[in-house]
Amino acid sequence: MELTFGRTARINMDPSLEQALVERCKRRDPEAFGRFVDTYQTRIYGYVKRMLRNSEDADDVAQEVFIKAFQAFDRFDGRSSLRTWLFRIAHNLCIDRLRKGDRSLNETSLDCDPEEGTWDIGDDRWQPEQMVLNSELMSQVEAALECMSEKLRTVLLLHDREDFAYDEIAQTLDLPLGTVKSRLFLARTHLHKHLSIYLGGQS
Repeated sequence: MELTFGRTARINMDPSLEQALVERCKRRDPEAFGRFVDTYQTRIYGYVKRMLRNSEDADDVAQEVFIKAFQAFDRFDGRSSLRTWLFRIAHNLCIDRLRKGDRSLNETSLDCDPEEGTWDIGDDRWQPEQMVLNSELMSQVEAALECMSEKLRTVLLLHDREDFAYDEIAQTLDLPLGTVKSRLFLARTHLHKHLSIYLGGQS
């Protein structure tokens, strides 16, 4: 399954329909759960694959996400959106798999503390669909993502690819809003720096 890094459209489900779907899933309705999986499986797989950087691991974890969701639907209380709840499950399973595989990444050094301060980020999200991307440049995007820490990569993927708002990311990852903004700033800085070096060498 080949996915691009470009920002994906937000999944919009009418709140009343979503609530009805949740109630049916809580009753272990297989048809409703099948619809739930169909709605989110591509998004979840894409996120998991870019977090784990391994297709086989991504297949396993993406399936586990929906198994966990099916088992936990009776505990979904609606305080967060269904999407936020599901991505929280996906994120936690990705972190567990990374830790078990001992594939933790080092924070990119940018001479600042990603846990402190606030950042003026602006609306300059990385949107490669606005560029003519060849396969070599796309590989540079993937390389930049791979050498980020999971902390930075997670926030970048949720905001710039999955179109999560800052407060949704904070809720999904259980982080202060300022930490979300600072990590996004650092992730974008790392990505732009990496691509600037590459593009500079192509001129």
